[in-house]
Amino acid sequence: MLDESLLDTPEALAEADHRGLLRGAAEAGARVRTAARHAAEAGVPDLKPDGRPRAVLIAGPGAAATSVADLLGTLAGPGSPVIRLAPTGVAPAAGALRWELPGWAGSVDLLLIATPDGTEPGLSLLAEAAYRRGCTVVAVAPAGTPLTEAVEGAHGLFVPLAIAPYDERQDVLPAASAPGVLWALLTPLLAILDRAGLLTAGPDVLSKVADRLDIVAERCGPAIATYSNPAKTLAAELADSLPVIWTEGTSAGPAGRRFAGALAELSGTPAVVAELPEALAAHTALLAGTLAAGADPDDFFRDRVEEAPALHARVVLLRDRPIGGLTAAPGARDLALNHDTPISELEPEPGGELETLAELIAMTDFAAVYLALASRA
Repeated sequence: MLDESLLDTPEALAEADHRGLLRGAAEAGARVRTAARHAAEAGVPDLKPDGRPRAVLIAGPGAAATSVADLLGTLAGPGSPVIRLAPTGVAPAAGALRWELPGWAGSVDLLLIATPDGTEPGLSLLAEAAYRRGCTVVAVAPAGTPLTEAVEGAHGLFVPLAIAPYDERQDVLPAASAPGVLWALLTPLLAILDRAGLLTAGPDVLSKVADRLDIVAERCGPAIATYSNPAKTLAAELADSLPVIWTEGTSAGPAGRRFAGALAELSGTPAVVAELPEALAAHTALLAGTLAAGADPDDFFRDRVEEAPALHARVVLLRDRPIGGLTAAPGARDLALNHDTPISELEPEPGGELETLAELIAMTDFAAVYLALASRA
């Protein structure tokens, strides 16, 4: 059950936030600036690649690396395919995971390693294998970890992870879906792919991304009341519901998939996600079933004190700029309302592709954090 009173009590939110999630969301802009500075100090602006890589391979543990690969693949487009190397192993622990290069990987390919840990033996072995194959290796990880030595031994480029001062005092790693982790890993890799000519993410673009994240933090911070705070409002709307996340626009896709992952990891809330217009066909049966708000006529007579509420779907529509002015949003609204399913909508302010993507990610990150704190996840 969601404690809505907690949402409008900043002191209680801070007390409940043992993992520093709200602080990480609020400092996302600062993390982008620090990570960009680390990339510059590592020599990224001085790189002179010999053309585009044939393929970009991305390896790393957890939801953060998955989101990084998804975002980079979307932003880079079809010019050089971005391929995530999925780990194998008997457990999600660092020492149990292994990564393998594709059989075709070689000197014309780029390997990016992204991890908030850096002690995984499997990633060190991967860097060594990539060196033997002739792949260019770039890693973003905490400084002074075993991966640092492995990348240096592979004659690769190492960029220290941008770590906030409070991170260093934690006994455990931050959640992989934590906002600060994503931007600390993603920002240097954006700078790398900018130099490789796969996307546009120069210093001026990253500065605008950081500014946009700061704006969202001002709008969605814990001191802003729920009625004027879109992230708190969305968190309250998603309480005791199954989020059905529909996305429209190229950039909105990875933002929606990250939102679903963050909801699962941070608050334990399951969610389904799909892109419009395919989502309309894929989820029609779902909204017509027992999850529809009007599916249980006896719910009106439920004891509101003694009986838990039934789980019903709620559509969350994340929209970026529609392509060519075409939009499936009216059809999405009609489908949801025709099945008595409430709908929430988020759409970023105009700006560059990275800016609008950052806004969607930041808004949904705040919502996932508020839902986790208010439901005591």
